[in-house]
Amino acid sequence: MKAILNGKVLAEASKDDMVFIDGAWYFPPEAVHAQEIERSDTQYHCSWRGDAQYYQTNDGSQQDVAWSYPEMSDQAKERVGRDVSQYVAFDRAVELSD
Repeated sequence: MKAILNGKVLAEASKDDMVFIDGAWYFPPEAVHAQEIERSDTQYHCSWRGDAQYYQTNDGSQQDVAWSYPEMSDQAKERVGRDVSQYVAFDRAVELSD
């Protein structure tokens, strides 16, 4: 599966390596193309997943196109069935293709 924004591939992974949580596909960290996104200043706290880290495109043209949970809570790990800390999900503005 690929995450594509404005013709650029932001991440690419096999569906078998990804996790689907609450309507979003999460890519393993090694599948994310770090040259395309960087951390943003946006802060968010999920009541069951913990603190989120948001990402923007490296050129700054698109804010908060992705997010991850650097350290998922124990409750989240139990609920999801595994630790997906650092996995990255993309905003709906990013096209996901098989």
